[in-house]
Amino acid sequence: MIYLDNSATTKPCPEALEAMTNALTDAWGNPSALYGFGIEAAHRLRSARRQVAAALGAEPERVFFTSGGTEADNWAVFGTVKRLGKRGKHIVTTAIEHPAVLNCMKELEAQGYAVTYLRPDHTGTVQLDSLKAALRRDTILVSIMMVNNEVGSVMPIDQMAKLTHKLCPEAMFHTDAVQGFLKIPFAAKSLGADLISVSSHKIHGPKGAGALYISPRLKSFPPLLLGGGQEGGYRSGTEGTPAIFGFAAACAAEACAGREAALRMSALRDRLIDRLSPLPEVVINGAHQAPHILSVAIPGIPVQNTINLLQDAGICVSAGSACAKGHRSHVLSAMDLPPEVIDASFRVSLSKDTTAEELDTLVHVLRATVIPRRI
Repeated sequence: MIYLDNSATTKPCPEALEAMTNALTDAWGNPSALYGFGIEAAHRLRSARRQVAAALGAEPERVFFTSGGTEADNWAVFGTVKRLGKRGKHIVTTAIEHPAVLNCMKELEAQGYAVTYLRPDHTGTVQLDSLKAALRRDTILVSIMMVNNEVGSVMPIDQMAKLTHKLCPEAMFHTDAVQGFLKIPFAAKSLGADLISVSSHKIHGPKGAGALYISPRLKSFPPLLLGGGQEGGYRSGTEGTPAIFGFAAACAAEACAGREAALRMSALRDRLIDRLSPLPEVVINGAHQAPHILSVAIPGIPVQNTINLLQDAGICVSAGSACAKGHRSHVLSAMDLPPEVIDASFRVSLSKDTTAEELDTLVHVLRATVIPRRI
């Protein structure tokens, strides 16, 4: 199998598997227990938090574990509204956010909040000027993703956060950094965002773990879950230590790979573009600025047909976001791409394990098997 759908999920790395196995076989105590076995689990949990915080460039005490990126996004959005909802009813986001944010916005609109959806340019990038024009005195939240999960465009989050805080000092700035974490260099301490969501299974960790960074600027933030007071009282419930420990181990491994891994993925992405661009039947969508994401279309072939043909050849790609099954891409639609391009678009997403030979095979199968099926 040639796996080229790493924006959907990644293969757990050996370090994560080892940490999870250890958590399930040796270090399975409850971190809240007051005897030695539980205290050792609590010690490992603190160590895991430090590892994730180091990868984020954050203070450990500002990192709170969640079940994944969706939960972190929901907590950031609804927590901000609970905290600031009496000060204003206006929210700014983009038309190309992940459904974990967009569906929160739909719920808030139903509750009477006004939501401004910033539209991207033809590359899938939201411009700073459009944010400036949208900010109002009653704006309480700006939520803009760091890297678009379908076309790989990278938003100027540091500038956007700075602008938001300058024009709307009381507003919170949230970024869904799930696709940017450990691929696009940033440090939570200096980025300027008040809230940052990340996920484990996008960085070769297990599913079921993620984190929300809450800036020290927010001296208090509404808790997500009430109960026994875990996660500093913000998210009660016994911590899922196997997934958390695997997440932390993946963070340490990916951080160690560092810039070199991102540069290698960027080189492979550019090599793939160079091989696809001369083919007149192929369209490359968007800015493809992130090192690991490329959106490709072969107009005249419905995307499901392309996916099926590639699958028959042992190649896995996706039709845009894996989290929005059965719908025309809202991202490509917001970019005003032609319907024939949107309906034929698929996403190729790389990881540190992707090889040049795998991408060469993809190009060969597209040329020999897929393109000849054009209508």
